[in-house]
Amino acid sequence: MSGLPGTSGDFHGRPTRRLDNGRCWLEVLAEAGPRIVRFGLAGGESILAETPEIGWETTFGRFELMGGHRVWFAPERAECSIPDSAGLTLEPLPDAAFGLGLRLIGQVQEQIGLRKTIEVRLAPESAAVDLRHVLSNVGDSTLDLAVWPVTQLKLGGVARVELPPPVSEHSFVPNRQVVLWPYSSWEDERLSLADAGISVKATPGPMVKLGCLSHSGRLTYEREAVLLSISFDPAPDARHPDLGCNVEVYCDQGSIELETLGPLVALGPGESAVHDERWDLRQVG
Repeated sequence: MSGLPGTSGDFHGRPTRRLDNGRCWLEVLAEAGPRIVRFGLAGGESILAETPEIGWETTFGRFELMGGHRVWFAPERAECSIPDSAGLTLEPLPDAAFGLGLRLIGQVQEQIGLRKTIEVRLAPESAAVDLRHVLSNVGDSTLDLAVWPVTQLKLGGVARVELPPPVSEHSFVPNRQVVLWPYSSWEDERLSLADAGISVKATPGPMVKLGCLSHSGRLTYEREAVLLSISFDPAPDARHPDLGCNVEVYCDQGSIELETLGPLVALGPGESAVHDERWDLRQVG
């Protein structure tokens, strides 16, 4: 890995590459994915969930969840779980500040003609990371999809999604929506709905997932006096999957997931769809 920024590491037996700007640090898999497997403040532990033992069999082979951050595509279907345990290419990003940037290029998924890429840039002198997620159609057919980054976090905190506030004047059209997945219950005690938005308490329990259309393009997760803020372009006027969601939160026995979604696109051969996130991490309280 000569010429790459950072240092070598290990994630449950898998080689990694670690970037550190003195304010925060981040670790990516070096041969699988693209996956970000650890992220934390300088001198602190990673906030990302680690699930190296979890996986499931698919018609394409065994998919390993591993934890951390990945990029899928929506609406969800079986092809999302095409295995990505090998074939990754790492490249330096020469335009990244202080050289702390990597491009994670996944192996072409021949079954659907898709290649996944994540570009990672540590911001200079701050505990922030800029992520660019790219889905490229390298096949012969048009793909209808939305870019869908998923971030698995450790339990023990609270996720919050902002919603537009209520207004006093009469309006002809709605300005808020919340959707539930079939296995979810409105009576789940981990869910809290208020004028300011939705909260999900990350404690172990049955599967629960909800989604909404965010106008602010921001969701947060606070755990043990550390606050993660994920920001993105919400594109509220665009067409989105899952009954119009651009933000989704999922929680189960082992972790909580914060998910953002780009608009639905008809991705023709040779075209790419891009969705950016910015992660900010800080101490609170």
